[in-house]
Amino acid sequence: MDQKQIEEIVRSVMASMGQTAPAPSEAKCATTNCAAPVTSESCALDLGSAEAKAWIGVENPHRADVLTELRRSTVARVCTGRAGPRPRTQALLRFLADHSRSKDTVLKEVPEEWGKAQGLLEVRSEISDKNLYLTRPDMGRRLCAEAVEALKAQCVANPDVQVVISDGLSTDAITVNYEEILPPLMAGLKQAGLKVGTPFFVRYGRVKIEDQIGEILGAKVVILLVGERLGLGQSESLSCYAVYSPRMATTVEADRTCISNIHQGGTPPVEAAAVIVDLAKRMLEQKASGINMTR
Repeated sequence: MDQKQIEEIVRSVMASMGQTAPAPSEAKCATTNCAAPVTSESCALDLGSAEAKAWIGVENPHRADVLTELRRSTVARVCTGRAGPRPRTQALLRFLADHSRSKDTVLKEVPEEWGKAQGLLEVRSEISDKNLYLTRPDMGRRLCAEAVEALKAQCVANPDVQVVISDGLSTDAITVNYEEILPPLMAGLKQAGLKVGTPFFVRYGRVKIEDQIGEILGAKVVILLVGERLGLGQSESLSCYAVYSPRMATTVEADRTCISNIHQGGTPPVEAAAVIVDLAKRMLEQKASGINMTR
C-alpha cells in the first residue's frame, strides 16, 4: 500500500464522518508536530570509553544530581533508563560490547614476544592450545615433561618464595598489570631478606599447577599470579593464590590464600604487591596458609 492509497482511504473515511480531509502536506506537518521529543543516542560513541560508562539514560529525571552521584559511586549498570519494558539502545549496545570484549579476552593468547620482552622463562602445562585449555581444566593443573626439565635446569632450587605468572582465563590481566605488580613484589620480597626463586611464565596454567611447581623446586611458599575469570567489561582483573609447602597429593583448595580483584578499578597492583609480601612473611612465620593461618 503506497502513500496515495493511504490518502484516498483517509479522505473516504473523513467524508463519511462529514469532515474534510487535510491536504497531504498538512497531514505530514501535523504528524511531525505531534511527535514526542526523542533523546539523541549517538552510535558514534566508543562504548568502552569512560564517557559511555558515565552515560545516564534516565529522561527528565527529578533529581539529576542524585543520579550523577549514584553513577559516579559504582561501576554497576545503573541509571540507564528504559524504553517501555526494554533497555535503551545505548545501554543494550554497551552490554553487548562488554560481553564481546569478555569473550574475546578468553580466547586471546599471550604473545610469545611478550614473555621474551620481559625476560621471563616460559613453560606450559600439558595443554597445547586454547580450545583444549577451556575444555580440559585437569590438564592445565600439570606441567608438561619439557617444562619440568626446564624448571629443574634453569630455576633456583629450594627458595623461600617462588613467584609464578600464568595467563589463566584472562591474558589482559597479565599483560596490563605485570609491570606494576612484579617489580615491586620481587623487590619487597628481597628487601624482607627472603630467598626468592626465579620468576617464570606458565602458559595455559590452572591454579593447582602451583602444587607441582612447589614440589619440583622445593619452595616453602608459592605465589601464583593468574588472570581471573572475566566479568562483563572487566577483563584485566588479576588474582594471587599463595600456598605454603604445597604437595600435589595432599594440598586442597582450603590450603590456599587468595587475593582477588587486582586491577586499577579494584586493588591497585602496587598496593597488592605490598600485601602479598606481608602475606608471604606471615606464612613463613606461621608455617601455614589458607584456613590454617591465624589472624
